[in-house]
Amino acid sequence: MDWSVFQDPWVIVGFCGQALFGARFLVQWIVSERLKRSVIPLPFWFLSLGGGAILLSYAISQGDPVFIAGQGLGLFIYMRNLYLIYRGKSRQEEV
Repeated sequence: MDWSVFQDPWVIVGFCGQALFGARFLVQWIVSERLKRSVIPLPFWFLSLGGGAILLSYAISQGDPVFIAGQGLGLFIYMRNLYLIYRGKSRQEEV
């Protein structure tokens, strides 16, 4: 492997984004195992949003339209899920 690729700061950013994005699966697995049922915990969505935003910035720096479209759509979905979660919590507080 050519380790000189790591001299490009964007490669480091890309790997950090991928690590953050991948951590969401670890969190989901641990929480599901503890509860003995499949769940998607709140940190999953924040890791998705953070990792997705970093990966989108990496994709933009690389000029990859496929990667940009995929991460851009993903960010919308993660934000929408967080909105629905928090909207649901605020409605429960009203009752």
